[in-house]
Amino acid sequence: MTTDDRTDTALFDLSTAQEAAPAVESWLDFQQRYARTPGVQAAIRVGDELVLSTALGFSDEPAGIPLRTDHLFRVASHSKMFTGTAVLQLVEQGKLRLDDPVQTYVPELAGSALAAATVRELLGHQAGVIRDGIDKDYWQLMDPFLGREELIGLCRSHGRVFEPNEHFKYSNVGYSLLGLVIEAAGGSSYGDYLAVNIVDRLGLRNTGAEWDPRRADQYAGGHTGLLAGDDRREVIPHADTRAMAPATGVYSTAEDLTAFGAAQFFGAEKLLTDASKRLMQRDESLVIAFGNEIERYGLGMEIVKIGERRLVGHSGGYPGHTTRTFIDPVDKLAVSVLTNCIAGPAVALATGVMRLLELAAKPPVRTKVPDGVDVRRFCGRFANLTAVMEIALLGGRLVALYPAYPSPLDGYEELEVVDANTLRVLPTSGFGSVGERVEYTWDADGRPAVVRYGGSSRWPIDVFRARRTEHIEQAVLGRPEV
Repeated sequence: MTTDDRTDTALFDLSTAQEAAPAVESWLDFQQRYARTPGVQAAIRVGDELVLSTALGFSDEPAGIPLRTDHLFRVASHSKMFTGTAVLQLVEQGKLRLDDPVQTYVPELAGSALAAATVRELLGHQAGVIRDGIDKDYWQLMDPFLGREELIGLCRSHGRVFEPNEHFKYSNVGYSLLGLVIEAAGGSSYGDYLAVNIVDRLGLRNTGAEWDPRRADQYAGGHTGLLAGDDRREVIPHADTRAMAPATGVYSTAEDLTAFGAAQFFGAEKLLTDASKRLMQRDESLVIAFGNEIERYGLGMEIVKIGERRLVGHSGGYPGHTTRTFIDPVDKLAVSVLTNCIAGPAVALATGVMRLLELAAKPPVRTKVPDGVDVRRFCGRFANLTAVMEIALLGGRLVALYPAYPSPLDGYEELEVVDANTLRVLPTSGFGSVGERVEYTWDADGRPAVVRYGGSSRWPIDVFRARRTEHIEQAVLGRPEV
């Protein structure tokens, strides 16, 4: 679906998102533990409403410090959305043009191979600029990130890799140059420009352009990747990204990123006109590698499809932090998931959240419920020797999910209420228990004690964890001789 297929006044149903929020948070909680991710911070915003804000796991795993929703994350290439927004603001003000050559604002590049690269080409990663430099060990914190003089020297000596518009070539160096363009056209430092024209306008209390040592104790700890299954993570120190802040320096929270995302909704007026948003969010670059379309890119925004939903936003990878934000500017939905480790599953988690919300938005197959039955009583996380299952309420429907699967909708089944103690898996084609009964036994407090799903017993996960060893021993002792 493209933005032309829907009206600019559309809105993802708020009550549907609110109903789905507990199931989304439960899935994220399971995934955070199951994937051994130190911490996950996530938020969902519909229109102006913050529907979910959660923090799971640890800010500092070795020290056992819990993660909070106001812990600051280095959101890395999310910075490009802020930089793109700043450029479009300056275009609206008549202070620069997208087709201006970069040397107009960075005269030190005159006579170099990049002098004629345009602002538009830099925004769309079409200027053929080297990605990170000929020595990018600053990403391993072995050296400082590039300062202004080092950046200009690199661009003069080794900046050009491809001809303009020959290939889409993602470039942090190119976006660092855009920071210099913003400083020249905007008349202030990049950080000050963002603070006045984006952060303050939106009232973002936990967002800034660069590492702020005054708030050092508020940053989530970044963690190393896992070198093996039994590896222990270590905490990585933060670094100032200097002149590369416009490409990778911004810090924020999931809440603030969804507020920034809401400012990109059509009809929002705090940062850009709708005309500028359409320009920023349209397909500027089609990214094709070895014959396969990878994704699309606008002016500072990645463009992807999940199901039939066209989304803009960005991912980010910084030493110790991996992050992802999706924005539906038409239906006015923003999702942000931040993880604090190298190779953290932020993209998979944010995609999973979108898929859960997409399922919740669809009309349920069966909606009739017997009088007096509260469908929420059937919900919970249940386990047996073979799998963990989550029974959740999404969009007025009960669904059975397998939260350990990479996607929450892999193998899911929809359920209907038969009576106060019984469900049925809806009849359809499938490999699971389609068409079969799901029977509940309740404890003295009216909570599920045992669930017989398609003939197989399942228990609340904490109950099964406590009895699993005994369960196995009994199974061995009770096995009939052959």
